[in-house]
Amino acid sequence: MDYPKPPFPKQSQTLPGDSRQMQPVPDCGETSYKGSGRLKGKVALITGGDSGIGRAVAIAYAREGADVAICYLSETEEAKDTVRLIEAEGRRALAIEADIGTPSTCRDVIQRMVDHFGWIDILVNNAAHQMMFDDILDIRDAEWDLTFRVNIHAMFWLIKASLPHMKPGASIINTASINSDKPKPGLLAYATTKGAIQNFTNGLAQMLAPRGIRVNCVAPGPVWTPFIPSSMPADKVADFGKETPMGRPGQPAELATAYVMLAESGSSFTTAATVAVTGGMPMM
Repeated sequence: MDYPKPPFPKQSQTLPGDSRQMQPVPDCGETSYKGSGRLKGKVALITGGDSGIGRAVAIAYAREGADVAICYLSETEEAKDTVRLIEAEGRRALAIEADIGTPSTCRDVIQRMVDHFGWIDILVNNAAHQMMFDDILDIRDAEWDLTFRVNIHAMFWLIKASLPHMKPGASIINTASINSDKPKPGLLAYATTKGAIQNFTNGLAQMLAPRGIRVNCVAPGPVWTPFIPSSMPADKVADFGKETPMGRPGQPAELATAYVMLAESGSSFTTAATVAVTGGMPMM
C-alpha cells in the first residue's frame, strides 16, 4: 500500500489529540484489515484502544474473532467509533473511560472487564504519555511522575489485577518502542519508561512461564498517531518519520499483525520476545 510520506502539513493539538483532526488521518485498518479467525473465542483488553495503535489492534482482534474491551482516558467520541468497528464484526465490545495512573483505577478497570466478559485471555498494555523537552531542567517533577505512572506503573497494576482471571494460554503484550534501545534525548522521560517496559517484559515472561502465561512486547518505530501533533512542535511533525529507511512513519494498521501474532495460540513458544516494527530502523 502506498502510505503517505513527509513532509506533512504543520499541525498541533492539545493532549491527548484527536486522529480525526490529523492531516492525513491515520490508517488503523478500518477498510484494509482482513481477519481469518486466529483469535476466535478469546477476550481481550486494550488500553489506549480508542485511537492509533490501540484502535488498529482492536479492529484486528475483532476481525480475528475476539471480543474486545478498550480503555481510554477521555477521547469519548473516538472510543465510540472504535466500539462501532468492533461491533460491526459481530463481536462484543466494552469501552471503559479511566485514568490508569492510579492502582485503584487499574483494579477497577479489570473488575469491570471481568464483570462484563467473565475472564481475560489477552491484555494489551498500550496506553502511554509522552512530551518533548530539550532540557532536563524543563521537565517538571509532576511530568516525570505522570510519565512513569501511565507508561510503566499502570502495567504492573493492571497485570496484578488481571492474573487471577487468566488461564494457561493467556497472553500479555506490552507496547515498548524503538526508544527502548535508541532513546531520543528530547523524549527523555518517555524513552526511559520504554526501556523499563522492555526489561519488565523479559523478567515477567520468565516469572509467568510456569503458569503458561506468555509476556511479550512490540517495539514500534515512528508511527502516525494523535501522539504526534499533540506532543511535538509543529515543525517536527512536518518531518515526522523521515529518518526511517522507508522514509516515512508507520501507520497504526501496519502494527496490528504483530499484536495478533503474539496473541494467537499458535505462538505458544514465543515469550520474552520483542517484535520490532520500525520501518527498517535496527534494534540491537
